[in-house]
Amino acid sequence: MVRIRLQRLGRRNRSCFRIVVADARKKRQGEYLEKVGQYDPVEKDSAKQFKVDAERVKHWLGQGAQLSEAVAVLLRKQGVDLGATSPAPAPAPAPASAAAPQPAPAAQ
Repeated sequence: MVRIRLQRLGRRNRSCFRIVVADARKKRQGEYLEKVGQYDPVEKDSAKQFKVDAERVKHWLGQGAQLSEAVAVLLRKQGVDLGATSPAPAPAPAPASAAAPQPAPAAQ
């Protein structure tokens, strides 16, 4: 399975990340198929903090790639529109009172 995930770079206490498309079986620091963005949580300027090629992300999602949880949160926070290619959120569970069966009326 192909995943869009973070690859850690930088030094101790000064990490930055690449957003990469990689085989899920590869190591975090291992080889990847394509770099689609970068994320630097220490950067003060929000314009430089997060950069992503949304078209390439959409392309890979269309090919069956899965977003890691961290990348999905970052994309949502930045307002990147992934359209119909992003996985649909899980439906909310029904309330317990609505799921309980109604008692049958007493027969006379």
